[in-house]
Amino acid sequence: MPHDTTFIATIAAAFVVAFAFGFVATRLRLPPLVGYLAAGVMIGPFTPGFVGDISLASQLAEIGVILLMFGVGLHFSIKHLMAVRSIAIPGAVVQILTATIIGAAIAHFWGWSLMAGLTFGLALSVASTVVLLRALEQQRKLESPEGRIAVGWLIVEDLVMVLALVLLPALAENFAVPAPGAAALESGDRSNPWFALTLTLGKVALFVAAALIVGTRVVPWLLETVARTGSRELFTLSVLAIALGIAFGSAALFGVSFALGAFFAGVILSESDLSHRAAEDSLPLQDAFAVLFFVSVGMLFDPSIVLREPLAVLAVVLVIVVGKSLAAFAIVLLFRYPVGTALTISASLAQIGEFSFILAGLGIMLNLMPAEARDLILAGALFSITLNPFVFGALPAIERWIRDRPRLLGLLERSSVRGTDGSDDWLAGVRDHAIVIGHGRVGGTITPVLATEGLPFLVIERDRLRFEALRLGGVPAVFGDASMEGVLEAAGVGRARLLIVATPDSFIARRAIEIAREARPGIDIVVRTHSHAELLRLQAEHVGKVIMGEQELARAMLLHALLHFGVPRERARLLVGDEPGEDLIADADRR
Repeated sequence: MPHDTTFIATIAAAFVVAFAFGFVATRLRLPPLVGYLAAGVMIGPFTPGFVGDISLASQLAEIGVILLMFGVGLHFSIKHLMAVRSIAIPGAVVQILTATIIGAAIAHFWGWSLMAGLTFGLALSVASTVVLLRALEQQRKLESPEGRIAVGWLIVEDLVMVLALVLLPALAENFAVPAPGAAALESGDRSNPWFALTLTLGKVALFVAAALIVGTRVVPWLLETVARTGSRELFTLSVLAIALGIAFGSAALFGVSFALGAFFAGVILSESDLSHRAAEDSLPLQDAFAVLFFVSVGMLFDPSIVLREPLAVLAVVLVIVVGKSLAAFAIVLLFRYPVGTALTISASLAQIGEFSFILAGLGIMLNLMPAEARDLILAGALFSITLNPFVFGALPAIERWIRDRPRLLGLLERSSVRGTDGSDDWLAGVRDHAIVIGHGRVGGTITPVLATEGLPFLVIERDRLRFEALRLGGVPAVFGDASMEGVLEAAGVGRARLLIVATPDSFIARRAIEIAREARPGIDIVVRTHSHAELLRLQAEHVGKVIMGEQELARAMLLHALLHFGVPRERARLLVGDEPGEDLIADADRR
């Protein structure tokens, strides 16, 4: 054919190879992101065979960055951040500073400039949103206390990175010293760098004010107007037009980055009642261009860096997987959270991803870092993302190892067990009580009834915000992880008559049951589960009453349906098996 097909060939190769490698990565139980990056390496200039057009790929990657940042803004939740702000904000800031300092120290050892080291360290400090959310979903911990903290922590990291993307150009122009191997910066006016930095921040503030004041009024109205037309494709087009239009307009009018413009486009859209539909309609295009972004990043990676600089690659991986994790672990413990929570959060952050690639590209474009830095960052991302599932898999063994060493556990959790009055002295006189593990939707429904009937109980809660709310409400509670012997001991498990396991975490449930039965063999137990296999296992161990949420829902809905059709109540109860909830009352009456 006479016309040039380079553009089509690059896109076709990127999608086909990315699909193949992404599928293989998924089958190996690795994040698909590993496959996308590997696909980029395969069609890049550093490996034999087909070589895609890097310049075209870079432009497609720019669209990918815009849509990625648009997605981040669209899912940004100030409510979720505020719920865990007491630990997420200081924790994320301290962890970013720690990782940045470690990265800068290593870069200084390599002979890089201060700005090169700081940019490099900053790129190593931020975790991947895609990888973290996938890991938490696989572990069924996305809605757990540690999951909410990790997501809030990541929101803070994303906000810091957005600010970094804004400030780096101004800092590069006025403060940077070219790194080894980087071209010299174009001469500019460095006589008053603080004026330039203030001017940049002023432009950003003006853009943010315009976006939040004008955008939050115009954009929702526009979306509602388009939605009333009933045209799905026109609505999808309006979402993309808003995302790309605000991104380009912010760069043209205010001189801010495409990434910042796209982020605030998403934030503006998130305020609309149609935000969920906007997210759903734009998701396929976001996913497609995100894949192209990761492929284009992989195309720039020179895999020979692993052979040329193995110690440097190892140092980067250790900073990401070990350094960041230890920093997060220590920070969470300092805020008096249980070891299990600290381990989950530290594992969640032991990888880097999309923001690291964006920062690396910007740093090299501004001549802040040598091209070698991008290869090291990409190598660190590939290895850390690949290792992340194994890090999560090792958490139970690490937690058991710590639990088997009471002195170490006591040192790490020395302040994690407290009563609602700030001490545990009041617990000494509590006996023949019920212990409720977890005060979420299930536990929070049980305790008010117990309190109304004047029945003795106390709650074990590992979510600090919930614990503080219980304390303010005068509800007897112990803060800590119920899978730890010290926590159940503090709750008086040896004197309790009933254990109500209301947490959905199966590991905590199993371990708490073991500890309770050892401390008081005759204790009665009622436990919830969402797994049929777990239900059968618990029943086989005769732990007490096991309730599967989906089963109870089905029985309640079936009973309602039978009664609606006029089936006699006794017959309906016989068909259902037992009226939901009444079997517990019957068991209690028999005892």
